[in-house]
Amino acid sequence: MRFSGKSIIVTGAGSGIGRAAARLFASEGGSVICGDITAAAEETADMIVAAGGAAHDIIMDAGNEEDVIRAVAVAGEYYGGLDVMFANAGISGGMANIFDTDVALITEVLRVNLIGPYLAIKHAAPKIAERGGGAIVLTASVAGIRSGAGSPAYSASKAGVINLAMVAAQQLSGSNVRVNAICPGLTETGMTKPTFDYARSADKMDRVGRLNPLRRGAQPEELAKVAAFLASDDASYVNGQAIAVDGGLSSSHPVTKQEYGKTAV
Repeated sequence: MRFSGKSIIVTGAGSGIGRAAARLFASEGGSVICGDITAAAEETADMIVAAGGAAHDIIMDAGNEEDVIRAVAVAGEYYGGLDVMFANAGISGGMANIFDTDVALITEVLRVNLIGPYLAIKHAAPKIAERGGGAIVLTASVAGIRSGAGSPAYSASKAGVINLAMVAAQQLSGSNVRVNAICPGLTETGMTKPTFDYARSADKMDRVGRLNPLRRGAQPEELAKVAAFLASDDASYVNGQAIAVDGGLSSSHPVTKQEYGKTAV
C-alpha cells in the first residue's frame, strides 16, 4: 500500500498507460483524480470505485492551463491536497515527415505533449511541496531519446519532456518534490491500437516489437508499474531522470542481430 493516504492526479487516465496507472495507484491505497479529455475518465473512476478504491473523474484538456489549475483544485477539494502528479496525457500527431507536417499540427502536438507536462509541474509542484514533498512523473517516449520511434512533431515534444524533467528537478531543489520521466517503447494503447489490431488480424504478432531484445511490445500495466515506482517512496533518491521502458530497444545503435545461443556468421 505504497500510496495509502496519498492524493494523486493522472492525466490521460481514460485509456492505456494512464488508466493502468490510475488503477494501480488506487489498488495501493491512493485516492485518484482521473483526468481525460473524454468521458472515458469516468469509466476509469468507476472501475476503481467498483474495486473498492477512491477515485473522482474530471474532463480536462491537459494542455489547457485553466483545466490543469482546476484539476489541482479538485484534488484539494476531494482529498485535501496533492502528493503525486502523473502527467501522462499525449497525442501522436501522425507519422508525416518534416516537409509534409503542417505547422498547426506541430503546434498542437507541442501544446498537449510538452506544454501539458510544463503546466502540470507549474501548478502541481507548489501544492505537493505544501504537503511536505512528493513526486511528479511525466510520460516522455523513446522517440524523445533518438530518431526512429515517432514523427518529427511527436519526437521533438517528447525530447522536450525529458529535458523538462531535468530542469524541473533542479529548479525544485530543496522542495522535496522529485520529477522524473518514463520513456515507453512500443506499448499497446489507444494510440497504437491500429498497429496491434492489424498484427493480430494478419497473424503477425511475432513482428510487433521485433527490433528490441525482448521481441515484443509492452502492455500498459508494465509502464504503469514503473510510473508507480517513480511516484512512490521506493524511488525516494531518484530525481531528474528519464527511464527507458522499451524492452531494450534504445540500448543499442542499429546492428545485425545475433540470436541468443547461435554463433554469428
